[in-house]
Amino acid sequence: MENGAKQLLVCNCENTMPLRGDALAKACGNPNAARMHSQLCRAQIEEVQKAAADGAPITIACTQEAPLFEEILEEAGYEGDAQFVNIRETAGWSEQAGKANAKIAALLAESTIAISPAPSVSMQSEGACLVYGRDEIAIEAARQLAGRLDVTVLLSNPGDILPPQVMDVPIFKGTVSAAKGHFGAFEIVVDDYAPSVVSARATMAFEAPRDGASSKCDLILDLTGGTPLFNAHEKRDGYFRPDPGDPAAVQRALFELSELNGEFEKPLYVKYDADICAHSRSRKQGCNRCLDVCPTGAITSAGDIVEFDPFVCAGCGSCSAVCPTGAAGYAIPATTDIMERLRVLLGTYHGAEGQEPVLLIHDEQHGTPLISLLARFGAGLPANVIPFMVNEVTQVGFDIMSAAYAYGVSQVILLASPKQQGELDGLASQIGMAEAVMEGLGYGGGRTDLLIETDPEALARHLSGLTTRTQADPASFLLMSGKRTNTRMAVEHLHAKAPAPIDVLPLPAGAAFGAVDIRTEDCTLCLACVSSCPTGALMDNPDKPQLSFQESACVQCGLCVATCPESVMALDPRMNFTPEARNTRTVKEEEPFECVSCGKPFGSKGSIEKIVETLGNKHSMFKNPEAIERIKMCEDCRVVSQFQAKDNPFIAADRPIPKTTDDYLREREIEDARAKVKADREREN
Repeated sequence: MENGAKQLLVCNCENTMPLRGDALAKACGNPNAARMHSQLCRAQIEEVQKAAADGAPITIACTQEAPLFEEILEEAGYEGDAQFVNIRETAGWSEQAGKANAKIAALLAESTIAISPAPSVSMQSEGACLVYGRDEIAIEAARQLAGRLDVTVLLSNPGDILPPQVMDVPIFKGTVSAAKGHFGAFEIVVDDYAPSVVSARATMAFEAPRDGASSKCDLILDLTGGTPLFNAHEKRDGYFRPDPGDPAAVQRALFELSELNGEFEKPLYVKYDADICAHSRSRKQGCNRCLDVCPTGAITSAGDIVEFDPFVCAGCGSCSAVCPTGAAGYAIPATTDIMERLRVLLGTYHGAEGQEPVLLIHDEQHGTPLISLLARFGAGLPANVIPFMVNEVTQVGFDIMSAAYAYGVSQVILLASPKQQGELDGLASQIGMAEAVMEGLGYGGGRTDLLIETDPEALARHLSGLTTRTQADPASFLLMSGKRTNTRMAVEHLHAKAPAPIDVLPLPAGAAFGAVDIRTEDCTLCLACVSSCPTGALMDNPDKPQLSFQESACVQCGLCVATCPESVMALDPRMNFTPEARNTRTVKEEEPFECVSCGKPFGSKGSIEKIVETLGNKHSMFKNPEAIERIKMCEDCRVVSQFQAKDNPFIAADRPIPKTTDDYLREREIEDARAKVKADREREN
């Protein structure tokens, strides 16, 4: 299978990997792989120089010496695209390295996929740093930073502290009662605030305290050892909270802080599309999935939509994983890039006759070092376990898992760090969805695992204990559309190849696919649900009272349930594989009610009868038959009837017809004619 690289340089790292060039070339579909190098970074470095002269794209199967290779390419004037792939720790350093040709070919092919650059936001720090502590440790830390930053010390409930001989940093007393903001723009509120007394002798003293003092700063060094000022504090840029009892940790924090003065770029982790957000409508709450899983509080409700603070967002990606519509889309990398990587990776693996692939999804900070330790000191990864690196494991949603299974994966293992324990709820819900679909279609459950591990030996035991699983015939289609479309394509492929396909598959509560059960006998066709539905799954008919529903568009946000005045709606999470799911079906329809005065059709019969039943002879405004009849009138006739009613408090006598100039002239003509007739009679007499 062609992997897209015109130039491919493979090194067996001084014969520490049992690679066969001919077998690898066949698996890759690239004859360049047949030429095996053993010391590409040293004795055979001229091979890299020769490749640079060609100018074509280069793939080098080594990441350890990537800086050296980049330097050689730069010196050679190379301006093409160079990719570096780790096949050593991921495949070659393994007890099963001899069987890993298909995996190596897949990893080489995946490396050729171009990744869209992520956008970024700019953050500015002027170097204003608050050192928040309790004792001399905070004062000493502030002194170390004073040469690089503008430092202020705030001591919370300080004990007996010897006053410094030279007040080279300003020192105050106080306890932070509230904090918000981010790197470059922190805001704090301090209670028990007081400046130090300059004449203090044996111990530091402070002036009379006051509450509610506020201040701003760019950086915070928290050495109190108490409760963090922020949720998920380790993810809040610019906020450092080392253990004050660990001098090494404090010094590391000081080293990092000293460099945080100036302008910095931060990735814009999430792209948000408010047009397809299902959060709220008309002050009725719908989907809160992203708000529920965000560990840093970077997402807040803003009416019908939500707002993302890119400066607070730490990039865990949980919001993107659980978002039912794709309104919150992760950008590092974009999901479309991940889908294409999966397609090429697994397509190459199957094309090279690889068997029972297990996808090991991991991040760079935790997963990559653990895999490296397993390769260096253990058995290495099994030949069928394919590592797949993402920015954050928590960004993986049901759409990515279902795509992996559709492309022929046997099992999916997500490797997470214990540090992520508090932010795995969203990922767990997505795993539950994947398990429900795979088990419900007959593939069997227990094939999607979340592994929280730091021990490479424990990882090895888990991987060696994997059993053979039924897998779908691999798909080859492109997944480049929206999130829901991609997911449905993948799941429908799994359904088509399933050992035990069923038409309607129940899903766990909270799933983003399903129907709406409507108790039609009590529905009055008020159509409030139609106006609240953010995806158009519920529809009306402009020509007659009618409610229709398209199941494939429903995201189970619950807005219709919250809006329905009769409380006749309920969510039914499920995956419907029948054509009915894509078609629009009529839920209920009635003949329009005709105005009792003019016969104009308006409203629905059920709605009008319901209003008459509820208000007639019961409400103070509808105690007489005339008032009840007005309910049965259209908007025009109702107004006319109201003003013609005898009990209308605004009724008055008929207004006189105003006289115009023509009326006065006409009266004058009549009077002149009468005077002439009278004069003529008098002359005759």
